[in-house]
Amino acid sequence: MIGRLNHVAIAVPDLEAASAQYANALGAKVGAPQDEPDHGVTVVFIELPNTKIELLYPLGDDSPINGFLEKNPSGGIHHVCYEVDDILAARDHLQETGARVLGSGEPKIGAHGKPVLFLHPKDFNGCLVELEQV
Repeated sequence: MIGRLNHVAIAVPDLEAASAQYANALGAKVGAPQDEPDHGVTVVFIELPNTKIELLYPLGDDSPINGFLEKNPSGGIHHVCYEVDDILAARDHLQETGARVLGSGEPKIGAHGKPVLFLHPKDFNGCLVELEQV
């Protein structure tokens, strides 16, 4: 059911410094900051030959990233994102197997302009999982 690894998301306390570190120290191709108000984050994508790194920074006081950074002040891996062909079929299959979909269970449009869903980390070995329809 799942396809390629789309990205690994890292929550960061300083988006500008993290972007500069990837560009300068690692020589990576770093995209421009992109606000995602529906998700409460500002994101920057780091392009790699085989996948992406998504830097996450809180957008607003009620951002879900604020709580993560309170527990992890230096930042850290927040989630992994896998591609799926049909997000509704994936959701239905996962719910049938007992996995919990976060939120209303209805896909939202993600940073790539495609439908996304998040799966409860307790159902996936402590890892928050994002699914993105491709």
